[in-house]
Amino acid sequence: MSTPQVITCKAAVAWGAGEALVIEEVEVSPPQPMEIRIKVVSTSLCRSDLSAWESHAIFPRIFGHEASGIVESVGQGVTEFKEGDHVLTVFIGECISCRQCTSGKSNTCLKGEPVYDYCAVSSFSEYTVVHSGCAVKLSPLAPLEKICLLSCGVAAGLGAAWNVADVSKGSTVVIFGLGTVGLSVAQASKLRGASRIIGVDNNPQKCENAFGVTEVVIKCITDGRADFSFECGWGLTVTLGVPKVKLEMSARYGLLLMGRTLKGSLFWGWKPKSDLPSLVKKYLNKEIQIDDYITHNLPFDDINKAFNLMKEGKCQRCVIHMPR
Repeated sequence: MSTPQVITCKAAVAWGAGEALVIEEVEVSPPQPMEIRIKVVSTSLCRSDLSAWESHAIFPRIFGHEASGIVESVGQGVTEFKEGDHVLTVFIGECISCRQCTSGKSNTCLKGEPVYDYCAVSSFSEYTVVHSGCAVKLSPLAPLEKICLLSCGVAAGLGAAWNVADVSKGSTVVIFGLGTVGLSVAQASKLRGASRIIGVDNNPQKCENAFGVTEVVIKCITDGRADFSFECGWGLTVTLGVPKVKLEMSARYGLLLMGRTLKGSLFWGWKPKSDLPSLVKKYLNKEIQIDDYITHNLPFDDINKAFNLMKEGKCQRCVIHMPR
């Protein structure tokens, strides 16, 4: 096998907060030990990409983390992947060998040093290099142009409802925010047998297209009495969004004494390599659906259109198709 060389390819580079991305040529280094280089096939725009792009993050930067692709080359020591494998990228790794991965109690991998790109992926590029722990091997039967949504958005809602909240049959669920994540919570809650799934959003367009919920309102109608809620409510509250500004939280002690529970969910309780293949299998078996979340399919050259659509609240997921 020949030694991988530097690849020159096109990437969408963000040069400043809120500035239009510029498609230009970049050099992608060969994979280093325990890394793989991926030819990105499809990548979708996530709200966290937009939030980081609008903030004073590190620039210049290549955003993107929900992606599917094909392994182009592997670095020294990689045995799990080979050239030609279909993969899903993930922003939280699973090396399978560190103390956290083997504990059975955590999905926070302790592998290596932090990677200063975006979410350890940077998929708004024709090629990208990731740690082998940040990729999940896919069945070649899984459609790459759709399955990329399981990198983050759809997996977020399913995991928050099933793993973190453990939504029960007959319960009432309130979902604040009817984007892809919120509607995935609705799908998961419906599959668990929730009797009422109330969607709350201040965007009329999102309310009109809120499939999977039983009721859609602009304000909460439950008087705070929901068995499960996502952002606020009574009982169990699960946080799964990315805050734009204030990272600190405070709460009245009395609320905890009354039995309210607040839970966070890093990667929503999933262990990527251990659990995501089961979600792919559910999709292939038509047990869960992904297709309806995709409202726009755009060529790579139109990536700025995807950002504008999300900024204006006119889309669920835009899937960006890379040049073949």
